[in-house]
Amino acid sequence: MASANLRAELECSVCLNIYTDPVNLRCGHNFCRACIDHVLDTQGGSGGYSCPECREKFQHRPALQRNITLRNIVGNFLSAQPHQEESGVFCTYCVDSPVPAVRSCLLCEVSLCDKHLRVHKKSPEHVLCDPTLSIESRKCSVHKKILEYYCTEDDICICVSCSLAGEHRGHQVKMLDEASEKKKETLMNVLQKLLTKREEMEERVQSLQEHRRKVEEEAAGDTKRVTVLFRDLRRRLEDLEKRVLREISGRAERISISIRDLEIKKEELSRKLRHIEELCNVTDPLTVLQESDTGDLCDTEDGDNEDRERHEELLHDGGGLDVDGISHTLHTLSDIIRGVNVSSYIQGAADILLDVNTAQNNLHISDDRKTVSLSDRKQNRPKTPERFQDSSQVLSSRSFSSGRHYWEVDVGGSDGWVLGMCYPSIDRRGGRQSAIGYNKKSWGLWRDGDRYGGIHDSKEILLPPNISSNRVRIDLDYEFGRISFYDLCDPIRHLHTFTTTFTEPLHAGIRVWGGCMKICGGNRE
Repeated sequence: MASANLRAELECSVCLNIYTDPVNLRCGHNFCRACIDHVLDTQGGSGGYSCPECREKFQHRPALQRNITLRNIVGNFLSAQPHQEESGVFCTYCVDSPVPAVRSCLLCEVSLCDKHLRVHKKSPEHVLCDPTLSIESRKCSVHKKILEYYCTEDDICICVSCSLAGEHRGHQVKMLDEASEKKKETLMNVLQKLLTKREEMEERVQSLQEHRRKVEEEAAGDTKRVTVLFRDLRRRLEDLEKRVLREISGRAERISISIRDLEIKKEELSRKLRHIEELCNVTDPLTVLQESDTGDLCDTEDGDNEDRERHEELLHDGGGLDVDGISHTLHTLSDIIRGVNVSSYIQGAADILLDVNTAQNNLHISDDRKTVSLSDRKQNRPKTPERFQDSSQVLSSRSFSSGRHYWEVDVGGSDGWVLGMCYPSIDRRGGRQSAIGYNKKSWGLWRDGDRYGGIHDSKEILLPPNISSNRVRIDLDYEFGRISFYDLCDPIRHLHTFTTTFTEPLHAGIRVWGGCMKICGGNRE
């Protein structure tokens, strides 16, 4: 119906067709340029001019003003209409040769071409619409009248009889145009929301595409480092396997060598026995006494103690191989490998910030809460139960009670420090029991000059003094009860792992007694 009303507004009152090159007179009425030129030409001989629609008089032939806006509206309207030949609707009255219909009359149930539309009755009961083959669908199935109203209670199009005497009597109804516009408003609101949602999705897609590009750029370097790491691990495991197998096979070989040596000595003893027996059977005393090697024959203690010790060692040393210890180490390594979450090492880093409220007063915390350094000047922070009183350490503001996490610390600015994890219930009043690693509520990796070690409950585990990089990574697997430390050299080297069952949330902790340290990043799953 809206399309039909718009078409009526775009029809020239002279030719009754859609405007062609529309122009207007001073009175404001519009006509096709060709139509109004023809009318004015016929009026010129009568001595005056007038508007064909409102009959306003003009002393001189009026100038024609081109209506660009109306021309654009006409163009948009025509481009939005279905192609007449493709619609398959033809004029009912053009029986000799099919002519495409431009309108359909719901009252008469006919379709009309431009020619027959001009002579069609224009009374209100004749309802014109776009060409259609389904005129019956635009009429009430009960009363066979044109659907002119919309029942808002039943959400259905109805005729006038339905609204006055039918099942929709007393219901709130609206004209089709009004109801259609209302529904369009609703649809426009939905459309706007969908457009906004689509824009948000496009932004998310773009952000993920940018992130993917960054990940792809980093992938080459990560692939190289991981490849080198696993190549080194395989080489170390192969070397260990060879050493163990050599040790296993060497046990029997050492026993065989000892047996061979004893066999040689046994043969030598047999030779001495035969020679002595021969001397004992000699009757000539001069011959017995002149025998030159009797001293050697009488030396029965030569090498006996050494042979006995070697014999006992071979019988009781178990081959010198601690197979149970090797098995335990390999199984521990297997458990650590199973606990590794590969995805946690390639996700974006999450911030880990230092909690100034826990920092001892000789510690300076940077504005971004990433760097801690020991200062000669007191910071004059208030004394609170959360603050460490005399241990120069600080905890993270965030705690961890589940999942796998890791973060990295630049330790190159200090040669005296402890890195680790603490329960929030760690003592903060002072004394050795407040320091990270010197109680049952904290675990740490420490450095003092060239010495390194792990520490928990005051028990230290010395590590080789060859940490080669300035960066240390701390890994936490809360459910598996593991805190691991790594030297971020190339390839990455495992330093130490604590294994326990956690009973409280954990905070990252840093203790420093010289220089400064900086948190470089972190991650969680």
